[in-house]
Amino acid sequence: MTNVWRAGLQRGRIELRHLLRSPKEMSGHLTNVVVALVIAVYVTGDVPGTHVPMAHLVLVGFAAYLLFQIGLVNLPQILVTEREEGTLLRLRATPGGIPAYLVAKSMLVVAMTAGNLALLLAVAALLVDGPLPHGPGGWLTLLWVTTLGLLAVVPLGAAIGAVLPNPREALALIMLPTMALLFTSGTVFPSTSLPVPVQQVAAVFPLKWMAQGLRSALLPDAARTAEAAGSWELPMVALVLTAWAVLGFLLAVPLLRRAARRESGSRLSARHRKAAQSGALPT
Repeated sequence: MTNVWRAGLQRGRIELRHLLRSPKEMSGHLTNVVVALVIAVYVTGDVPGTHVPMAHLVLVGFAAYLLFQIGLVNLPQILVTEREEGTLLRLRATPGGIPAYLVAKSMLVVAMTAGNLALLLAVAALLVDGPLPHGPGGWLTLLWVTTLGLLAVVPLGAAIGAVLPNPREALALIMLPTMALLFTSGTVFPSTSLPVPVQQVAAVFPLKWMAQGLRSALLPDAARTAEAAGSWELPMVALVLTAWAVLGFLLAVPLLRRAARRESGSRLSARHRKAAQSGALPT
């Protein structure tokens, strides 16, 4: 187990260096932050019934969405791409390869999340007087909501990545429901402005509760009057995110093992031939 953790952390450091040295990868993360800031600049008015700027609610919502996106969009694409490249096949033949791989991916996701969140909050605070936690309690809430939010979406993202067919289809299949949740989970405007059935559907998924937990950490207490329940419902936030984390782990472990077992040289060659014939790979 010690060797697995050592190998995983070493692999994670290598992947993190590659990420930091890749302008294309870094530009994608920076673009998300820029989009959130541009939208916040043009949003005017206050959250209904409060004196909290609507721009602050939008910024906090995008912070939650960035966490959600890393787990449910970026991670599945990474897993599907590396499966297509034969990474899982090579790891299956390596003692402790799959567990070390998961440790490395967890380290990469945590680093990506911390970087995106810190950059968004810091730049927002400097440029548009954006929200920051108020006191030690706010920082503590930010920490546990972010941690539970990652635990809720990263295993689920790994499970999705284990079953999706290829990178191009992965993006198409994931983005539509993800964008739908962005607009129905109270991340870009108060959820109370949505029809009750839409609120009830959004409440099933983790993004709504991630955003609500982050609002409790980053917005003044007066903003809770705009919540559907009139309060932050932090026990419910913890309960729903924990339930999704358990479900994600129950799905991810067997699906990743199944994906690794199914990998073989013939399957990999067949996928490459098919991709080459369709023009996805050079012949």
